[in-house]
Amino acid sequence: MLLKKDSKIFISGHKGMVGSAIYNFFKKKGYKNLITIEKKKLNLLNQTNTQNFLKKIKPDFVIIASAKVGGILANENFSADFIYQNLMIQTNLIHSSFLAGVKNLIFLGSSCIYPKYAKQPLKEEYLLTGKLEPTNESYAIAKIAGLKMCESYNKQYNLNYICLMPTNLYGPNDNYDLNTSHFFPALIKKIYYAKKNKKNFINIWGNGKSKRELMYVDDLADACEFFLKKKTKHFLINIGCNEERTILEFANFIIKKLNINLKIKYDKSKPNGTPRKKLNINISKSYGWKAKISLDKGFDLTYKNFEKLLK
Repeated sequence: MLLKKDSKIFISGHKGMVGSAIYNFFKKKGYKNLITIEKKKLNLLNQTNTQNFLKKIKPDFVIIASAKVGGILANENFSADFIYQNLMIQTNLIHSSFLAGVKNLIFLGSSCIYPKYAKQPLKEEYLLTGKLEPTNESYAIAKIAGLKMCESYNKQYNLNYICLMPTNLYGPNDNYDLNTSHFFPALIKKIYYAKKNKKNFINIWGNGKSKRELMYVDDLADACEFFLKKKTKHFLINIGCNEERTILEFANFIIKKLNINLKIKYDKSKPNGTPRKKLNINISKSYGWKAKISLDKGFDLTYKNFEKLLK
């Protein structure tokens, strides 16, 4: 079955940055049968409750956007939570989808599944060819287990469980807590408050030289729709925008956008993370998909939402 406007689609994690972007994107596109559920009504860590829920609603499609996520500090400090919660959430959703007769599913991963020092840009075939970045190893191992689970279920049960591996994402409803956020929302918040409090510098972690590819979250939502409408030979597909900058360049981009003059100081006691994480997107391009939203446009939409969150 390919995706239609009246298909019954369950989107897990619809309140997070990724899940809300997918939900809003599909709603705007005219999908009439979107199913969501609040976290307090369904604990995805509970296998029985998850199975009962999916058997009851019997969706045609499932998009797994629920996960425990965070930046370097959160991953280092709460590694047990990251591996346990992500393994449980995805295992319960994938297996319960299978039991409920769901033949089409999207599992969302992360570019951190690839080895720390893999050749760049990162090809899907580089998976499991080297050691992971230690600061987010627990999260990465959980995500690798999820995609291997999808691959195994496809093989044994002839299902269409697709694993989309996005690059770093940003957008509305992001997490701006400096203790748990990713680098881009952290930079937005630091630079905003430097401007507000008339400071003349900000601190950034590491040496600022690590390179990151950054994609607006609506492009991932677009990829979810695109690949649910396609028959694909590949189950693992990188989703990126084919552009990268250093952390320092991202900081300077925001400083320029906010029209402020700031010095940048480096906190070299903090980790740099993986030196570079650029995805090879040849497979997604071969199917005809590509990112559409520029950093300039994406930032404006994100910043507008950030200002709303402050009110």
